[in-house]
Amino acid sequence: MYSTFLQYGVNHIRWTSPMRVLAGPFATMILGDLGAEIIKVERPGAGDDTRAWGPPFVGTESAYFLSVNRNKKSIAVNLKDPCGVRVIKDLASVCDVLIENYVPGKLAEMGLGYRHIQEVAPHIIYCSITGYGQTGPMSQRGGYDSVVCAVSGLMHITGPQNGDPVRPGVAMTDLATGLYSHGAIMAGLLQKEKTGKGLHIDCNLLSSQVACLSHIAANYLTGGKEAKRWGTAHESIVPYQAFETKDGYLVVGTGNDQQFSVVCNILSLPALSQDRRFKTNKLRVHNRRELIDILCARFLDKTTQNWLELFEGSGVPYGPINSIQEAFSEPQVSFLLYFNIKAKTWNWKEQQLDGRSPYFDVVASAYYLGRNK
Repeated sequence: MYSTFLQYGVNHIRWTSPMRVLAGPFATMILGDLGAEIIKVERPGAGDDTRAWGPPFVGTESAYFLSVNRNKKSIAVNLKDPCGVRVIKDLASVCDVLIENYVPGKLAEMGLGYRHIQEVAPHIIYCSITGYGQTGPMSQRGGYDSVVCAVSGLMHITGPQNGDPVRPGVAMTDLATGLYSHGAIMAGLLQKEKTGKGLHIDCNLLSSQVACLSHIAANYLTGGKEAKRWGTAHESIVPYQAFETKDGYLVVGTGNDQQFSVVCNILSLPALSQDRRFKTNKLRVHNRRELIDILCARFLDKTTQNWLELFEGSGVPYGPINSIQEAFSEPQVSFLLYFNIKAKTWNWKEQQLDGRSPYFDVVASAYYLGRNK
């Protein structure tokens, strides 16, 4: 589906977007990367709130704003003015998608709700992104990522085991909502292609984040088990966490008994995998504290680099806890950035990229389409 849209669909789609802050701009940025023409609608004067969210700034624009608003055109429209309303309706009539993130009912008061736009653009895919949905007791509240992160339960399960709740370092609730919105819009375009009719999509931060609770939600819904914070550890898999080394941290994940045995051999603790307390994951979860104490003491014997060299080629998932500078210095990150830049010259039909056998990488393809439209 993605390859069809990348080649034949998205790069011929035009979108208008009265969007601000993060969830909506992130969704439209992805669509812009895939080749869509994005027209961002902002307030006259100040524009999107995030233009001022700094430092750091690049010239007069905040790095925050720039991080989610590439591949877009921008216009300033006063939506409270009848002339501004006319501009939006005229845009909608020649666009395929309209995305907005106002409190439910606000745009309808201005004559720009879904029904109003549908009258002039029956083909339109109209996507509303809100904090809590179009209806319900909390629907009129504004929604910021950190607040919904708290309300949804995500903050309750994030942070040190015996410490306070912690907000994730990146606005994951906003980003997840942007991804859900992007997918829903793509599905809407498929439906429009088949029926010729538009539709109204309702995406919201709360639903997106509750959906992303994944197995934590399943544990509660099926067994009534309340979740708690585990720091870097995993509630149901042991060992699966960060370990302090002589000079940093190493994260190791053992998803099965074979991997646990490999880890024990790397740590020069082969007998540990045969210990009756630790032979299966269920037993390791039950005897977590005893096992983790042994492993923690062992990991302190060497530097992170020493352990990285020992784990290399083992088949066990592992990696250091990097700073952002270290993350961008990782050889694999550098390679992927290089790969995506080189995608500009990638001829899909010939399936060649600098002599390597290519695979369909959506990020590389997004770069190709977004930069060559």
